[in-house]
Amino acid sequence: MKITRRFFASLLIIAAPLMAFSAARTPDKKSAASQYLAFIGTYTNKTESKGIYSFRFDSATGQLTSIGLAAPTQDPSFLTVSANEKYLYAVNELSTFEGKSSGAVTSYSLDRKAGQLTQLNQVPSGGADPCYVSLDRSGKYLLVANYTGGSVATFPVAPDGRLAPASAFIQHTGSGPNKERQEGPHAHYIAASSDNRFVFVVDLGLDEVVIYRFDSATGALTPSDPPFAKLDPGAGPRHLAFSPNGKFAYVLSEVKATVTAFAFNSKTAEFTTLQTLSTLPKDFTAPNDTAEIVVHPSGEFLYASNRGRDSIAVFAIDSAKGTLTPAGDFPTQGKTPRNFALDPTGNFLLAANQESNNIVVFRINRYTGALTSVGQPAPVPAPVDIVFTPAN
Repeated sequence: MKITRRFFASLLIIAAPLMAFSAARTPDKKSAASQYLAFIGTYTNKTESKGIYSFRFDSATGQLTSIGLAAPTQDPSFLTVSANEKYLYAVNELSTFEGKSSGAVTSYSLDRKAGQLTQLNQVPSGGADPCYVSLDRSGKYLLVANYTGGSVATFPVAPDGRLAPASAFIQHTGSGPNKERQEGPHAHYIAASSDNRFVFVVDLGLDEVVIYRFDSATGALTPSDPPFAKLDPGAGPRHLAFSPNGKFAYVLSEVKATVTAFAFNSKTAEFTTLQTLSTLPKDFTAPNDTAEIVVHPSGEFLYASNRGRDSIAVFAIDSAKGTLTPAGDFPTQGKTPRNFALDPTGNFLLAANQESNNIVVFRINRYTGALTSVGQPAPVPAPVDIVFTPAN
């Protein structure tokens, strides 16, 4: 049968409605992949906040749209989401819980369609003012750092997402030269190594990254050899970030507003100091505390937040040497950027301005690391931490 142009054209006319119907019914994979939920941890004490808030985030445009209160709870400052995206965990940064000098840790089931959280259970953190939470690489243990308590603990995670009482607890001891900020230990960050063999704890009061061997079968922590990496006296280290290739580590010091670059030996968990740089311009002399540090997924840039200057400092990373070069300083367009997060695509940075009660979205220049704000600031009371998970 000879197919003429006229016959082919008539087929297209007949098929067009069917094609349109099929297109309308077929999900846009690119569009679906760009949709995320952002959960915001906050401070509720002496603020208007009621707990954890949720937003929809479009990583194609940078648009952040409020859903509302996801879960009412006290001072849920830091959050983490399970790898299977079914559960969310929050530390409740309290000085007293159930009549004891302790904060709490709360588990939630996560509704990725509605952006809501349902509390599963709550357990004592073991020390006052827990300020950081993460999961080990297996997802079987929750790791918690207690700031005022100066201690760390691990909590078994049940298959249904609930938390059991702590299976390991370690009390740090000692102090630093700054009598006002380092009168005792202050565990400020805790996370497992990429191979799950070690756990790293950044202690502001001790000027150390404390290194533990981690037993993924029991959740036990034992001192490694060497047992710590030392920062400059009085530096007051706060948070830690690794390069994507795992060869370098960067520690942000809150008290002295510096970033220290280390070479990292993944087999022995040894840190070797490379350099220390200020997060502030030379002419800035006002009080300042740093807060968060993040390495871009490309491994080319490092970001650190300044509270006081109210900015994000940007550094270019030498991929071969691991050293840093200042690459910019960008106002967060709000007061006290306690924390910030990069969206899952690495195209946007979201800054949580605690005392301005908003989140500002910045587009990241993938060539220079520079930040440019997009859209309008999103109102949220006393934001502290931001975590993402794909929307359903």
